[in-house]
Amino acid sequence: MRLPSAVDIAALDLAGLVRPGDTVVVGQGTGEPQALTEALVAQRAAYAGARVFVGPLFSDTFAPERTEGLAFSGYGAISRAGQIARAGRLDPVAAHYSALPGLFADGVIPADVVMLQLTPGDDGRPPSLGMVTDYLVAAARRARLVIAQVNAEQPWTFGGELPDDVRIDICVEAARPPVELAPARVGPAEEAIAAHVAALVPDGAVIEIGIGAMPDAILSALMGHRDLGFHSGMISDRTVDLIEAGVITNARKPFDTGITIAGCLFGGRKLFRFADRNPALRMALPTYTHGHGVLARLPAFVGLNSAVEVDLTGQINAEVVDGAYVGGVGGQVDFVRGALASPGGRSVIALPATARKGSVSRIVPALTGPVTTPRSDADTFVTEFGVAELKGLPLAERARRMIAIADPAFREDLERQARALFPGGFPTVVSTSKPQDHSR
Repeated sequence: MRLPSAVDIAALDLAGLVRPGDTVVVGQGTGEPQALTEALVAQRAAYAGARVFVGPLFSDTFAPERTEGLAFSGYGAISRAGQIARAGRLDPVAAHYSALPGLFADGVIPADVVMLQLTPGDDGRPPSLGMVTDYLVAAARRARLVIAQVNAEQPWTFGGELPDDVRIDICVEAARPPVELAPARVGPAEEAIAAHVAALVPDGAVIEIGIGAMPDAILSALMGHRDLGFHSGMISDRTVDLIEAGVITNARKPFDTGITIAGCLFGGRKLFRFADRNPALRMALPTYTHGHGVLARLPAFVGLNSAVEVDLTGQINAEVVDGAYVGGVGGQVDFVRGALASPGGRSVIALPATARKGSVSRIVPALTGPVTTPRSDADTFVTEFGVAELKGLPLAERARRMIAIADPAFREDLERQARALFPGGFPTVVSTSKPQDHSR
């Protein structure tokens, strides 16, 4: 594919290109084309009222104090997108991640202008989206205008090749270090939870993971496993540690054998170096990374996700704390249902038992936010106090098991409220701080 001649970023006049009512879709996370997004913010007075669609943000480009006049939407409030949400300026789109390409393709979510980042091609290779392969391709096919930042400092990735039918209208060459996601701090609670989770993952399983302290702790706890596969919406530096240690081999996958599958490089330089021109890593669109039909064909697929809070029957809120968005629907339901459809699969929701330095239980009688994942999809829940297996159980028994893995300081109150919720009969909770393992 031939790209148009590059223009100087300093000469890029967005005032004549972006209109006040437009929706501008920008690359998410490490795929943010910072030269373009910084120009978008700097020139915003010319198109006040334009809306920016964002995913997770790892930079401060769109900090609320610098973006007056711009509106925001997105599929969640992940990482620094939470700053925009807390300022009351992010209008979330409640959609499964796997559905986003179709919503853009059909014009349900508008995309007037798309800003993306490309790695230049070489040796006959086409340009690559590099860091993130997501809904931008579908949005770009629909957009009036597509602007690309060509950045030679980001990795070139297999599977990220720019499709021939995606038109690039304007190119700017701006080589700069990609945005990085700093490692999260792992504490004792995360380490304890990770030890429980690792015991649930058999050798040869195919795993999916997210971002943050909990996923990092779980990945570290899997270091003693063998022949794991990896098929996920994102890949991190800790994943690379497992690949280099020979833990993740993808050897037992019935397809994509020997290949790590991901949609986003959410990490730092170690990950970027690993990904660059590496045929053992393939980037894929959300319809593949999160596709139900694909996940159901992976034996022993284990979805590893987290939650803001969980109620006594297994309903999950992964979006809202105290009325403010801190997460999103994202790919959680995609991976939960994919794991349940997988032969020998398991959906694991791992979360600390408390929040706010132990003052608030995250296992609650009733959710304080929306139901991200319904109780009909409940499977396995893990806290630092143990494992609760809920699939197929009556609601009162579910409540008993969830209380058993709650922080001991909250169990008596949770049991009292459970008796009110289930007046027809509620099993006695085992009052102990020892792990209550109800795994299969």
